[in-house]
Amino acid sequence: MAAAHEHLADSADEAPIPFRQAVEALRAARLRPEVEIDPAPAPKRLAPYAYALEAAVVERATAPGEEDRDLADGRLVLLHNPAGEDAWHGTFRLVTLVRAELEPEMGADPLLPEVSWSWLTGALEARGVRYGAPSGTVTRAGSHYFGGLAAREPATQIEIRASWTPAEGPGGALDLGVHLAAWCDLLAQVAGLPPAAPDAGPRGGVVPLPQRRGAHPR
Repeated sequence: MAAAHEHLADSADEAPIPFRQAVEALRAARLRPEVEIDPAPAPKRLAPYAYALEAAVVERATAPGEEDRDLADGRLVLLHNPAGEDAWHGTFRLVTLVRAELEPEMGADPLLPEVSWSWLTGALEARGVRYGAPSGTVTRAGSHYFGGLAAREPATQIEIRASWTPAEGPGGALDLGVHLAAWCDLLAQVAGLPPAAPDAGPRGGVVPLPQRRGAHPR
């Protein structure tokens, strides 16, 4: 969506130049067409400066009467403290939430948490992203329906929460656009989409999930 590229964070005019440049890099990032992205209210207590985006991987309706469906969704927050944070090992931090619904059989895989974390690190590394101090959690939850909802099939949700510190590249450059592109790759993979086309950027050895029935109508 174009809206994500039309405004900066609150008080951007008073923000330090490095933060404004980082936000501009997010605005200019080239993203997969299946990923719809919008600005979101930024948290005000995590850092002096913050900028947030929300995104969804959308499966377009192909027949009359059908609705577009969200296959996965997430939130990405850029934090900046010019004085630095010891836990970050830097002055910037990216914080993310990604979630999707899986087939129950896939959700029962005991290796799912480890594999899901590797999707994040693999997406960053496939884009050649420089980063440090990664941390996060992978949560899965199953839902079974009863009574008036008994006709629904059981569902398994996965949720990836993570944060990492973007590192400067050659010449001290901080390319947040490539971090956003890698994050969108993660969203697309969790949604079960095939790898991006060659002109959308490098992908490395990322393996997509099978298509799933647990999409959400928009």
